[in-house]
Amino acid sequence: MTSKPVYQLSARQILLLAFAAALIAVGATALVFSIGSFFNEGISGTTFAGPNAAPAGISDPSQVSDEQNSIEVYKSVSPGVAFINTTSVRQDGWGDTQEGRGNGSGSVIDSSGHILTNYHVVERAQRLSVSFGGDKTYPAKVVGGDPDTDLAVIKIEPPATGLTVVSLGDSDNLVVGQKVLAIGNPFGLDRTLTTGVISGLQRPIRARNNRPIDAAIQTDASINPGNSGGPLLDKFGRMIGINSQILSPSGASVGVGFAVPVNTAKRIIPQLIQFGEVKRPKLGASLPSVDDLARRGYRMPVEHGLLVYQLVPGGSAQAAGLQSMDADGAIGDILLSAEGTKFTDLDDLYRMLDKKRIGETVNFEIYRDGRTVTVPVRLLASPTTSTTTRRGVQE
Repeated sequence: MTSKPVYQLSARQILLLAFAAALIAVGATALVFSIGSFFNEGISGTTFAGPNAAPAGISDPSQVSDEQNSIEVYKSVSPGVAFINTTSVRQDGWGDTQEGRGNGSGSVIDSSGHILTNYHVVERAQRLSVSFGGDKTYPAKVVGGDPDTDLAVIKIEPPATGLTVVSLGDSDNLVVGQKVLAIGNPFGLDRTLTTGVISGLQRPIRARNNRPIDAAIQTDASINPGNSGGPLLDKFGRMIGINSQILSPSGASVGVGFAVPVNTAKRIIPQLIQFGEVKRPKLGASLPSVDDLARRGYRMPVEHGLLVYQLVPGGSAQAAGLQSMDADGAIGDILLSAEGTKFTDLDDLYRMLDKKRIGETVNFEIYRDGRTVTVPVRLLASPTTSTTTRRGVQE
């Protein structure tokens, strides 16, 4: 019978192996911690409160009165709501300098001093300052802005005493009728609280550049000029929306306000902090709708779609071989749908592209030369030069 050798270790060898095992364990722990930190902090290096993290100091709403809940939410969250003052300078036709002033609201989103607000609050502002009540003000700078969602991030140097961070909630599971609270600075009145309910969901609103902002939250909580950029909160004190617009013939609140969903903000904040903008894929083409052309009297071979009228050199559409109208007026490709989304106007395309990333490939169903074909299009960034054609907005 063949015997197997038995190896014996000395006490010194055992100690060396134990030491090596300890080093490996420490290294593995550090690696796991580093990987976890990367995913928790995201591409910007900024850590945000989790979707279920409620601020300290707020009791279980089911255990206290509605009045007490409002008091606790305000006390816990209002120190993190910023009063933003803007100054813009311009020259009139006579060469005289005119100074414009405005104000809005914002929410501190991390301990580094980043503040989330509306793009229209800081648009064209040359100087920014922020206060949190009292006489102390902090100079601020714009980190990034996205006119398509009307959101922007500004930054201050955090004070030694620290900042109150407003927790980011989840806007995907809201229901009509649930309680909401708004904190902001209407008409310059510092950190005002208003309460109400969610009056509607999935409301389509538009940014100032006319791009659609989908799934806006409608509320009857009073929102007025100066509330823009401030948080819409749930009863746990978590931000579920960014107050942005009101529907009002008089310009003041009539109980119909709209907030950009916080999940939209969570998707773009890292890009605003890292790049100063949101890098969205573009098709690089002028795309008037078939419906619009038909209303103008043009005879179209299909009832709905987007006509590829003109291509942008270096854009996604050109790289994929899509065909535009030629010099003789021969019709180009017509985009019919992609991934189950039918295109009736540019809004449909915007909504689909907003969910995509640069580098992804999308299969477009197009009408070409009397038949329907599928063309894969690799989505690229917007070409450096951008123009608007007379027959449609370039996308």
